Amino acid sequence: MDIKIPEVGESVYEATISRWHKKDGDSVRKDDLLCELETDKISLEINAEADGILSIRVPEGETAEVGSLIGVIDETAAPKEEDEKAEPEKPEREKKLEKRKEVEEKREKPAKEEEKTEKEPQREPEKEPEREEIPSPAAEKGIRRAEEEGRITRKPMSPIRRRIAERLVAVRQQTAMLTTFNEADMSRVLTVRKKHRESFRKKHGVDLGLMSFFIKASTEALKEFPEVNARIEGEDLLFQHFYDIGIAVGAERGLVVPVIRNADEMHFAEIEQTINDFVERIRANRLDLKDLEGGTFTITNGGVYGSLLSTPILNPPQSAVLGMHAIQERAVVREGEVTVRPMMYLALSYDHRIIDGRQAVTFLKRIKDYVEEPEEMLLEL
Repeated sequence: MDIKIPEVGESVYEATISRWHKKDGDSVRKDDLLCELETDKISLEINAEADGILSIRVPEGETAEVGSLIGVIDETAAPKEEDEKAEPEKPEREKKLEKRKEVEEKREKPAKEEEKTEKEPQREPEKEPEREEIPSPAAEKGIRRAEEEGRITRKPMSPIRRRIAERLVAVRQQTAMLTTFNEADMSRVLTVRKKHRESFRKKHGVDLGLMSFFIKASTEALKEFPEVNARIEGEDLLFQHFYDIGIAVGAERGLVVPVIRNADEMHFAEIEQTINDFVERIRANRLDLKDLEGGTFTITNGGVYGSLLSTPILNPPQSAVLGMHAIQERAVVREGEVTVRPMMYLALSYDHRIIDGRQAVTFLKRIKDYVEEPEEMLLEL
């Protein structure tokens, strides 16, 4: 049976073998995990489709094109069940003899070493006269490289990390990105979560998180500001009348942005269930390429890592991205009095070629209004 790089999407042409879980010549069973592949978008696992002996053709760390052969399972050499049975236990008499032999060898070893030491007394090496040596420039360079070896570890960038780097540079070069900031009073949202959290979990089987509030607020605001949901294609502006929201999730191999389709038609519970499913599949390395494609607007939450304020970067061809941050108690003025409120800084990065500053500022202010008055958004309790 041939093991080939599978087709995972139209825009994926090659994959790197990030890890072989079996060695060359190992016997494998059907459904055994053979290797992990890494593309510039997702990671995936290859399982054995038959019993046999594995022959690896492309070693770990190398890249191969989609459809190319990376290994073979020889089904004619499949291990028989009787071959896999453990060897019968040795008789008790043989075990005792082996044990006695080990004890005798341990007794003889120190005696032999002592005898060798007596016969071959150590001599002190004669000291040579010291002389000052001046290393050549080439030798000095070699010494420096040797010293750096212990201080620096060189690793090739993974396909996903290379792709992220390329996209980040392209965003800076190909868009007119600006960022506007605001802050939201999270008091009402936190009160709603605290009041309904338990009943929400009992009814829907998921926790009521913060992200669903911001997704609902964003979809409502996007309907009011269609430019923020638009994108550039050639010399045209494409106004998208659907709301597929990308959620940035930090994974072991880099940031991934799975997309929640038609988020405006979903209730809070559906949104939370979709997010939970994405997180579990990312951890298990089971995310499909179709989960990452498309998207009209992205939300990223740096607050889960403790970020207080940052500038999110665009996810082309989208024209805007919303950045959430950590909730922090701060002194604010309300009705002429200083009070302490749980506040969150919000950041909206946008492509100035499509979105004017007035539209960007007003759009972010609208999200702030929805979050500060969450009762206006329907909670399915």
